[in-house]
Amino acid sequence: MAATTKQAPATAEPPRPGGIDVAHVLKDAVFSAMIALGLFGVIMGLKTEQAPGGLVLEPHWERVLWAVGIVFVGRLLLNLTIWRRPGGKIDDLMPVGLKKYSRFVGTAIGAALILVALTLPFLPGTGRYHVDLGTLVLTYVMLGWGLNIVVGLAGLLDLGYVAFYAVGAYSYALLATYFDLGFWVCLPLAFILACFWGIILGFPVLRLRGDYLAIVTLAFGEIIRVVLLNWSEFTGGPNGIGQIPRPTFFGLEFSRGEGGFADYFGLDFSSMHRIIFLYYVILVLAFVTHFVSVRLRKLPIGRAWEAMREDEIACRSLGLSIVRTKLTAFAIGAGFGGLAGAFFATRQGFISPESFTFIESALILAIVVLGGMGSQLGVAIAAVVMIGGFEYFREFEQYRMLVFGAMMVLIMVWRPRGLVSARAPSVFLKERKAVGADMVSQGHG
Repeated sequence: MAATTKQAPATAEPPRPGGIDVAHVLKDAVFSAMIALGLFGVIMGLKTEQAPGGLVLEPHWERVLWAVGIVFVGRLLLNLTIWRRPGGKIDDLMPVGLKKYSRFVGTAIGAALILVALTLPFLPGTGRYHVDLGTLVLTYVMLGWGLNIVVGLAGLLDLGYVAFYAVGAYSYALLATYFDLGFWVCLPLAFILACFWGIILGFPVLRLRGDYLAIVTLAFGEIIRVVLLNWSEFTGGPNGIGQIPRPTFFGLEFSRGEGGFADYFGLDFSSMHRIIFLYYVILVLAFVTHFVSVRLRKLPIGRAWEAMREDEIACRSLGLSIVRTKLTAFAIGAGFGGLAGAFFATRQGFISPESFTFIESALILAIVVLGGMGSQLGVAIAAVVMIGGFEYFREFEQYRMLVFGAMMVLIMVWRPRGLVSARAPSVFLKERKAVGADMVSQGHG
């Protein structure tokens, strides 16, 4: 009897690795667009406006359509490009031949930023608005580099960094107002006082890490703001402090008339002289912050910060003083925040507690996280994008925090270590090699 063989039922051919399931891609994009419609429909589609009879709802459905369209197209492109690649990383889109030159690309970008910063006031088409915007960006670059010492190098999550910003601003304002001290005399005093308050914050949180440390630093920032708000006899309370003296150029004031800066150098008086001078003051302060941060990272204390960030228990077992390491990180980071605060006070000529809210701390921390914790270049790029970029979209200011949140989510998904994730080692043997972001635990201390 002949043996019969049972044939297996025909099965569909498995999809090729490089194939595209068009139906699935379109379905996913439509589903994402529907979610965006539910999220943005009320937030962006309806806006309250003041009318003679009271508040009325003014519809703006075209904005909702734009948002939904952007989500649909973006999701479609992501499914067709990045998410088709193994791992779904943006780094995979970079040609292999270009990756080995990434260090030189970073150096070129840094050199270009420095060149633009040095020549910005004298570039063709540059006016007062652009110089003021550059001054604001550099202020946040300096604040980001100061916080980068605490968060990026030492791994201490600080949500109250704006407190040191306020300490520096009020230190200069009070010293200049009540004791008639000049800006250049008050500047180092503001640094010292901010360092002192950094040490005061550091002592109670020596045994705290992670979320508990974040909560305590957040409370510290709010305590400073509330004290400034309620101590009216000393700080002016909600009225703030006005008529803060401006800095001088070796004793020459930027005023009209005899004996001023323009008269001494034989120039026609212009209000731009003071604006440009303030721009270069904050530029020099930012360069000092960068230089000190880079030098400290290569010193034993900087290597102790990075070691503590990676594993605090291992540092204790090796005999490193965690107390000294944490206190120096808080003190030096706070000192640079105080310098930025003193400059803010003299530039504005008026300060009040409303300028030092938690939103400022969140913004500075967002700059550090987006740029890459521990990366000087990344923080500078993030400050330019987040501060300078949004100034050109003033009409969308009401969506600013929405965009911030979206950017944070995107960075956490695709670039968990920030825009610039590679790190140059502070100590190396024979050859300097970049350290991959997945080899460090920055910000988790």
